[in-house]
Amino acid sequence: MGVLVLDLVRQLVIGTITATSLLEYLWWGIRDSMYIGLAAVGLSMTYSILRFANFSHGDLITTGAFSGWAAAYLVGGWGLASVGELVLVRAKSGGVSPGDVGLQVFASPLVILFGLLVAGAMTVLVALAIDRLVYKKMRDQGGISMLIASVGVALALRYLLAVIFTNRKRGVTASTPDIGPFTAHELTLVVIAVVLIVGLHLLLQRTKLGKSMRAMADNKDLALITGIPTERVITATWIIGAAFAGISGYLIVLDRGSISINLGWLLLLMIFAAVILGGIGSIYGALAGSLVIGITVNMSLIWIPSDLSKVTAFVLMILILVFKPNGLLGGVETA
Repeated sequence: MGVLVLDLVRQLVIGTITATSLLEYLWWGIRDSMYIGLAAVGLSMTYSILRFANFSHGDLITTGAFSGWAAAYLVGGWGLASVGELVLVRAKSGGVSPGDVGLQVFASPLVILFGLLVAGAMTVLVALAIDRLVYKKMRDQGGISMLIASVGVALALRYLLAVIFTNRKRGVTASTPDIGPFTAHELTLVVIAVVLIVGLHLLLQRTKLGKSMRAMADNKDLALITGIPTERVITATWIIGAAFAGISGYLIVLDRGSISINLGWLLLLMIFAAVILGGIGSIYGALAGSLVIGITVNMSLIWIPSDLSKVTAFVLMILILVFKPNGLLGGVETA
């Protein structure tokens, strides 16, 4: 780290990199850490309550992305194309273009908000259905069995989305004017993510449900003995975690402007890296890990090509597993 800092100072002095570029990389890191954090919170909550690594979490992110933008296209593009084309997000290839629909925060703020709500709600419904059909019946079989089952669920969900929406990557959002050095969609993503994270913090610390979730994360058996309704807590965990995952997927598309069925799957390893870095099972650790991962990956662009930047996230994850396996927050395993 000392060598890198010295080299960064050297590049600033000789003009290889400017202060503006440095601030831009830092902003990109904060932006990326917001959507990684939203997704990581859901994954960490699932682990802390149910004690298994949910590999279908990435495809819940994709589910939220497609369902939210299908709803936004239907409302925003009503009358411009057939209902089928709009619901299936047939942008460009034989359908309407993002510019025709005009889906951007200045032109269609209420439509964007509607899509966000649908993304969260539909992902919750899918997650609850999967829990009832698969995970609920396997809770006594241990974390490894549920992990393997989650891989099967991930594949089934992804290819179901491919059958419905096709596996073609497509542009979705319309261009928007910049606000100073930032885009309007970047600022929207960060503001919504911060509001949701603060809301989750207040829920965990100041509500009866939050205290029950923290108690169950500490000791499920003791929580059951003391009268905490564990099934209700598990259901609440799925609702909050899935809603955050779906909203994360929706916001990623808002920022990037394109969507594909591999969106969440390709992001899943980054999410796991953030969760492990912060301390698996710790919600606040997941947020801290996401911030470190987001900033590190983007700041690494100063030294390495962009197509290799994600390697830094996994190097960090490996180092943490080797030298500090309990994570940055010292092995805290409660919410």
